[in-house]
Amino acid sequence: MTKVLNYIWRGWMLILGTVLTILFGIPVLLFSIKKEHYPYAYQCIRGWCFGMFYGMGFRYELKNLTDKKIDKNEQYVFISNHTSIMDVMLPCILMPNHPLCYVGKKELVKIPIFGIIYKRICVMVDRSSARSRADVYRRCAERMEEGKSIVIFPEGGVPDDTSVLLDSFKDGAFTLSKKHHSPIAVFTFVGLKEMFPFEYGKGFPGKVKVYFTDILEPAQSVEVTKTAAHSKIKNVLENHH
Repeated sequence: MTKVLNYIWRGWMLILGTVLTILFGIPVLLFSIKKEHYPYAYQCIRGWCFGMFYGMGFRYELKNLTDKKIDKNEQYVFISNHTSIMDVMLPCILMPNHPLCYVGKKELVKIPIFGIIYKRICVMVDRSSARSRADVYRRCAERMEEGKSIVIFPEGGVPDDTSVLLDSFKDGAFTLSKKHHSPIAVFTFVGLKEMFPFEYGKGFPGKVKVYFTDILEPAQSVEVTKTAAHSKIKNVLENHH
């Protein structure tokens, strides 16, 4: 019976997603035509994220593990662990004053309706192409020059092995931070791995714990920053999982 209810819940997500994408998609497309109008498009994107997140029965509790503050006038590279599709909604919900651009996989463009919007708001990367991966830095730089902050999940995707607490990090977010002298805002999401896994037939609505973990200033060594970020997120997961 639980599995049946879970499939119904997942089916509701498809209905909800279609309705919200049609509702918010047209304004996003219109406002994203001109770069100077993107902040308006971003508020529509946030509306879509709120609708999806809360419409699926989730809510969140934000806890600060640092005294550092997000400066609304500063551009950041935002990073977090990645365990669920719902992780994608949270940065937009959390950041009203920082129009965000995501680095995401090219395959999602194929999703009907959603793919059109996705292409407008994301820097897409084909992970099988070294040229595409290298070009991400240039395209992210262009978005940052337009005033956007960047969201990257440094694991590069959800780990195939669900028993892995935190996968190793790719260099991308930390190289970008170094090249453009942008601090890295580190968040840790706890709960979504169990509450909304990619495996159908499992999951449940509830409260997600969001930990604002730290802000790391760009360092000369990408490896040093990457190791520090990985350690901070892993420590939160081990202590609060």
